[in-house]
Amino acid sequence: MQTGYRPYPQQQVPPPPPQQQQQQQRTPHSAGQRRGGIGPMMSSGPHHQVPLTQAQIAQQQQAAAIQVEMAKRRSRKPTDKNLPDNIDDCAVGDMAVRYRELRDFERRLDATMTRKRLDIVDSVNRSVKRWKTLRIWITNTAEDQVWQGNGLVDTFDFSSNLEPTYRIKIEGRLLDDDDDLDKDDDSEDNTGESDDADRMEEDTKPKAKSPKYRFSHFFKALSVDFPSNRKGIDQVVEWKKPERAGPSSSLPAAADFDELTFKRSGDENLNITINLYRHEEPERYAVSQELEDIVDMSEATRQEIVMGIWEYIKLMGLQEDEEKRNFRCDDLLRKAFGIETGSIPRLHEYITPHLKPLPPVKLPYTIRLDEDFHKDPQPTVYDVRVAVDDPLREKMSSFLSNAGYANMLKEAASLDDQLAIIIHAIHVSKAKHAFLTSLSEDPAIFVRDWLSSQKRDLDVIMGESMRGTGEDATGDEWRKGGKDSIWSTVNARESVTVMLSKQSVLPQR
Repeated sequence: MQTGYRPYPQQQVPPPPPQQQQQQQRTPHSAGQRRGGIGPMMSSGPHHQVPLTQAQIAQQQQAAAIQVEMAKRRSRKPTDKNLPDNIDDCAVGDMAVRYRELRDFERRLDATMTRKRLDIVDSVNRSVKRWKTLRIWITNTAEDQVWQGNGLVDTFDFSSNLEPTYRIKIEGRLLDDDDDLDKDDDSEDNTGESDDADRMEEDTKPKAKSPKYRFSHFFKALSVDFPSNRKGIDQVVEWKKPERAGPSSSLPAAADFDELTFKRSGDENLNITINLYRHEEPERYAVSQELEDIVDMSEATRQEIVMGIWEYIKLMGLQEDEEKRNFRCDDLLRKAFGIETGSIPRLHEYITPHLKPLPPVKLPYTIRLDEDFHKDPQPTVYDVRVAVDDPLREKMSSFLSNAGYANMLKEAASLDDQLAIIIHAIHVSKAKHAFLTSLSEDPAIFVRDWLSSQKRDLDVIMGESMRGTGEDATGDEWRKGGKDSIWSTVNARESVTVMLSKQSVLPQR
């Protein structure tokens, strides 16, 4: 089948090379013909913009004119809030003195508020911690033990399918005040055992205000170590706090609790150890002995350690004189870092080998399954010191994020604008007062001087004045003598002094 192309006269051209002939056989379509699919792509060069209509051009011109007008209004807007000089002579009462006192008080108040606000920002950003007491109760109950069975089963020695088990409960509460610890010291012995069985009931009574932090907030993991001869699949007890998906995400409800309970099988008393792994933000580390000799802290965050080393360098004068970012190492620093000179920006690298995770909080506990103990069970109580955010931090953060502060600033700016307008009106009134006062003292001289000044201004406006208006000393004010004349002013005296100090060259005859 022949193609329907329009015949054109072809010129005699030499045959293409064999490789090009093969490519032409594989692509029978012409290069300029479209084979379907997407159309030809636009070039990457500059494209012509669509011309604007007359309405769009007029709208842009109107917007530009509005912006120019607003700029002119802002430039003409009065901003001076200071009273004119000598206003006390023409003001009634002590208005000017009171206004200056208020202005001085406003400046001191603004400086104080700014300083306090910066202090709040610094305190919130430093994340100050406060140590409080977390009280932990550990108890266990027994179920289906031998001594809990009835006498009928024991007499006939029937075998029972019930397996003896026990249930352990770990409960923690954050004490509201450290005074509670002092009140309970008399009721606990050195091993942590409470002598009063009702003490737990008194401490666990519901209070009017629920604690802010729950038991799971302070720990990221929990594990229980059983005796080596009793380890098995059913003895493994471990809990890990799930990680947050993002900074703003919250933990699931199952990860926020005040007590943890687990059940295991057994009929003998056991000595176990409960390991609590701390969860702190920012994370605290155990410091090596070499670094502890420098910063005098056994546990600290990275920021605290770096600041401690920096203070030690400044105290010992180890900073280089020319390059302040470098420091020399004394015996303690050389022992810790193993270098002669170090760089302050690399302190984080130097301290990393000396930081280790904090060891878990170990709480030994004896699982009691005998009948004598459960006649009068007593919980084992431990007090653990935990770090919490400063209670004032939330209140201080509310000051920074208070929406009323922005409204107050807008209101203060509006009042400042009104005050500037009033002060501008006072300046105008003061000028009017000075004009009328001068006119009333000597009308003839004032009118003559005023007319001379107006004539000079008119010459300047019309471009007919001489260079340096008044240099020819032809005005009326130049012909006047006495103390009130222009010759007794400071400008005149300085001009005469400069003229006399110049060395003039006399022409030779």
